[in-house]
Amino acid sequence: MSTSLLIACLLSAAPARADDDCSVPMADWQPRDAVEQFAIAKGWHVGRIRLDDGCYEVNGRDASGRPIEVKLDPATLTILEMEFEDSDADDD
Repeated sequence: MSTSLLIACLLSAAPARADDDCSVPMADWQPRDAVEQFAIAKGWHVGRIRLDDGCYEVNGRDASGRPIEVKLDPATLTILEMEFEDSDADDD
């Protein structure tokens, strides 16, 4: 693949990543078991898998024990957003 074609492909995909919502047809979704296996392979401890804005959302803990919230593309299981909870935030 030529460099210019690769750049064009990456740029055309960029706007889709900017949106937090997923608009993947359900027929193309990975099953929940695949989401759980993906999370386990990353070393995460899954507390809950739910749907948010058409995306999978995994709540749990990372390999270090930090609380995390991860939004995944339901077809590719690409990480779209990952938030780490700060344990000091509970001091309010």
